Amino acid sequence: MKINQLNNFNFNPEEVKKTRSGELGKFKNVLSDFVGNVNSDQLNAKDISTEFVLGGDVELHDVMIAGEKAKTSLELLMEIRNKAVDMYKELNRMQQ
Repeated sequence: MKINQLNNFNFNPEEVKKTRSGELGKFKNVLSDFVGNVNSDQLNAKDISTEFVLGGDVELHDVMIAGEKAKTSLELLMEIRNKAVDMYKELNRMQQ
């Protein structure tokens, strides 16, 4: 069986570095955006609760929805953190 040569195969280490740093930047932006969204959900729930308590034009179900959304997004962020810590520990264990 004859194996054909690879044509147009150009390995450029600089391109690999650019791609890797770009992917890291994208991942970092996704995480920081998610943390920002969780924070805004928490602040929104606080504002809606405060307005409800002060007798503003807010319904109870709006307060409950905002609170549950904030709670769920925080729980998701904590699970992502826990998985990242577990991954870090596993990688350290594998290197030993």
